[in-house]
Amino acid sequence: MTDGPLIVQSDKTLLLEVDHPASALARAAIAPFAELERSPEHVHTYRLTPLGLWNARASGHDAEQVVDALVRYSRYAVPQALLVDVADTMERFGRLQLQKDPAHGLVLVALDRAVLEEVIRSKKVAPMLGPRVDDDTVIVHQSERGRLKQALLKVGWPAEDLAGYVDGEAHAIDLDETGWALRPYQQEAVANFWDGGSGVVVLPCGAGKTLVGAAAMARAKATTLILVTNTVAGRQWKRELIARTSLSEEEIGEYSGERKEIRPVTIATYQIMTTRRAGEYRHLELFDSRDWGLIVYDEVHLLPAPIFRLTADLQSRRRLGLTATLIREDGREGDVFSLIGPKRYDAPWRDIEAQGWIAPADCTEVRVTPTDAERMLYATAEPEDRYRIGATVHTKIAVVRRLIDRHPDDQVLVIGAYLDQLDELGETLGVPVIQGSTTTRERERLYDAFRNAEVRTLVVSKVANFSVDLPEAAVAIQVSGTFGSRQEEAQRLGRVLRPKADGRPAHFYTVVTRDTLDQDYAAHRQRFLAEQGYAYTIVDADDILAG
Repeated sequence: MTDGPLIVQSDKTLLLEVDHPASALARAAIAPFAELERSPEHVHTYRLTPLGLWNARASGHDAEQVVDALVRYSRYAVPQALLVDVADTMERFGRLQLQKDPAHGLVLVALDRAVLEEVIRSKKVAPMLGPRVDDDTVIVHQSERGRLKQALLKVGWPAEDLAGYVDGEAHAIDLDETGWALRPYQQEAVANFWDGGSGVVVLPCGAGKTLVGAAAMARAKATTLILVTNTVAGRQWKRELIARTSLSEEEIGEYSGERKEIRPVTIATYQIMTTRRAGEYRHLELFDSRDWGLIVYDEVHLLPAPIFRLTADLQSRRRLGLTATLIREDGREGDVFSLIGPKRYDAPWRDIEAQGWIAPADCTEVRVTPTDAERMLYATAEPEDRYRIGATVHTKIAVVRRLIDRHPDDQVLVIGAYLDQLDELGETLGVPVIQGSTTTRERERLYDAFRNAEVRTLVVSKVANFSVDLPEAAVAIQVSGTFGSRQEEAQRLGRVLRPKADGRPAHFYTVVTRDTLDQDYAAHRQRFLAEQGYAYTIVDADDILAG
């Protein structure tokens, strides 16, 4: 028995004592394979899952490393049955391999013949398979490469895809590193992705995911399709590519609701790709319009279901997913794993902060006490309306104003989910509001005004959660969120993590109504950032108003 920070339990939960001197080392050791479930002040709860262990295995971690981390940091003897189960689970990955065969094309090869016999009898798997080549090999229909990987993951035998990739149509792309250079972690992320062929790079907001994408394009030197969350994000990608690579404006096309340009590098929005007319996705031919050598999925944790279906057909293309967090609130992390690829690189936020590449951040939860009238309105509301009513209490307005006053020299983003609340804030504070109905031109004008300090405070809806580069923002005040979305919390903190010229910290406030669902959902949203080592200080709104 040692005095370690970790308690490993037979139900596959791991309890991490946060205040232990070795907790940071233990967190870093278990992060590649364990998923955070709960993160109150003193003890964080992680869970071992098959997907987490398979992701670790696909990323180059073996069972011996996982067992070593558990044993080294555990306070008590690790249950022997759990260690056996970890090894057995990880060994399931790769007993089936997808390979290219010169005579038969795409084949599924078994390193364990009994596993092959099992899966070819599965009703979900059998329709994707062709005739048997020999006892250990079966032909796979070329078009089923992605769907087969999905199906095998679901039956518990994830396949290792060694079938390779086509180069696609060549196109000269080089990095233009005049006055800048890729950071060491960006270089490592690109190298890991390229060595693996396809997969996901996880980096904090503000850590330069776009540059990782540009460097991957320079490695591929091929036509590239980039999928982004919205038009503003797409135009930011275009500006960065023109500034950081040899690409000219004429070589980069925008495929959105406003323009339909197909160029050697084409940037398309998820929205246009998933637009349906008469029950059909009209723009899917974009995927077949060129012989793409690389497909980049920005904010891959937001990938819509139709894009998953398309991606299943793109398995011969190199695919790069970029995100700050692989958490999906719809539970489709398995589809990201099987269709985009495993996690190839994941940098802890605090590590990047310690190196000075993102700003340190103070996270504060401000708890507001509703008025008697607001409490009664909440208590008598229908269940489906309670979160909205709790999150939008009028009492929050004065708190937001006071928080802004506390930072007279900083540029501030006020972020929320409910448009009536945001409009009221904009009117009360006398500042612009950006929401879904704001035109792309107006959004870009306001973002530019914010970047140039012509506008010091912006009120923004969830349209600003993703891929909006506002390096000057130093303070974010969150007044309402999308229920308990952990990835949204991470993205919103990310709006203020760009490093500041004078080294000052960022401030992230969440204004929460106590004794309501607003408080419960806030606790759920904070889980991901707590796993990254951020601690929330809880203060009373009365202290803010009196200060």
